[in-house]
Amino acid sequence: MLPRRDRHSLGLSEGCAITDFDALLVKTSRTFALSIPALGEPLRREVGLAYLLFRIADTFEDAYAWPASRRAECLEEFARLVEARDAAGAESASERWLRDRPTEHAGYRDLLVATPAVIEAYSALAPESGAAIAGHVGRTCRGMARFVALSDDGGRVELPDVESLREYCYVVAGIVGELLTELFLIHDPALAGHEAPLRARAAAFGEALQLVNILKDSAADAAEGRRFVPARVDRAPVFELARRDLERAAEYVRELQAAGAQRGTVAFTALPLLLATETLARVEQAGPGAKVSRERVQELVAALDSRLASGARVV
Repeated sequence: MLPRRDRHSLGLSEGCAITDFDALLVKTSRTFALSIPALGEPLRREVGLAYLLFRIADTFEDAYAWPASRRAECLEEFARLVEARDAAGAESASERWLRDRPTEHAGYRDLLVATPAVIEAYSALAPESGAAIAGHVGRTCRGMARFVALSDDGGRVELPDVESLREYCYVVAGIVGELLTELFLIHDPALAGHEAPLRARAAAFGEALQLVNILKDSAADAAEGRRFVPARVDRAPVFELARRDLERAAEYVRELQAAGAQRGTVAFTALPLLLATETLARVEQAGPGAKVSRERVQELVAALDSRLASGARVV
């Protein structure tokens, strides 16, 4: 248990109420801060904490001011802390991480400060859910470390081919889709009998969202020496891969809806898919950097609410 003074310094109340972690979600994510509140409990708490753990791993992967070896070491250290549910160890580790300033993003630094509280809260989850989160976060950290090893100490990296890009998307996002699926299956009896089609599409759900983000950010990443979209590969097959993954992701959401999944689960999965589909169309039309406006996001949310209310297919 963290001392009371540490909780207060983090802005966390006794018991680590979910509203405390909501603030961290808002600071570190746009899309998931919108969609996670749609989930019912206990999924909302479990998915929110899992997202924060994945975001901590992302922060180390993205710590380009650090040598590649240090980034990989911290990913392995963080994986072990999560697997051991070691909040006390995370307290001393987070102090070391922050001394070397891995990121200039204030929200991500706040999240690193809160790492002990996030691990403590995740450690209190039901055993089956906690084990699923630990296993998938550990796989992601170690997969990220393999890709970090491909970069130089200036953070420059170029993936050699589309297969490497697919593998990267799986490591950083496909595994997230697999974890979400396991949590949905644990908590929703309506999904019994639908395990096979959901698991078959789970990775594509996460990969589709990641690939769209990579295409959207490709120009900015390339300017900083990071080419996740291989420079010598024609873009057309990459966009085609994104469209195929988005269709598999749509099949995933439709399977959830047809199975009678909780409304919040359908909303949680449908909204990022709708945003990614819209983003991909804009990037194809206007090029990297194109974004969906806040007004359009509000329109998509309203339309999704309407379809959910009427029972119509959401994607």
